[in-house]
Amino acid sequence: MWQQLKRVRQRAIWSWDGFAHVCKTEGSMAQWLVANVVFAVLAFALPLSAGERGMLLMGGIIVLAAECMNTAIERVVDDISTEKRDAAKQAKDCGSAAVAVTAVSVGVAWVCVIVGLVW
Repeated sequence: MWQQLKRVRQRAIWSWDGFAHVCKTEGSMAQWLVANVVFAVLAFALPLSAGERGMLLMGGIIVLAAECMNTAIERVVDDISTEKRDAAKQAKDCGSAAVAVTAVSVGVAWVCVIVGLVW
């Protein structure tokens, strides 16, 4: 049991190290963090159900996860080679698209919730 707890602790440390790295090196992560804080305040200020609030907060966190994965893709591509290659560009563009698609999905959720409040 202690071995399992040690492994969980180690994984948490590695995960935090990765998150901290993305926060330090990616300007877009800082922008997403600010957006998440603003939208979290809005989610708690508006008269939303617990489910709506949870969905919106979770969506913002998923965007942060997508940004972490995008950074991982960029690091691996750059580690393999710094020369310009079509496959490298495509991999980086796909990672960026994943962030954009998750962000758009959260935007759609916000629109749906706000429209529901207005009507």
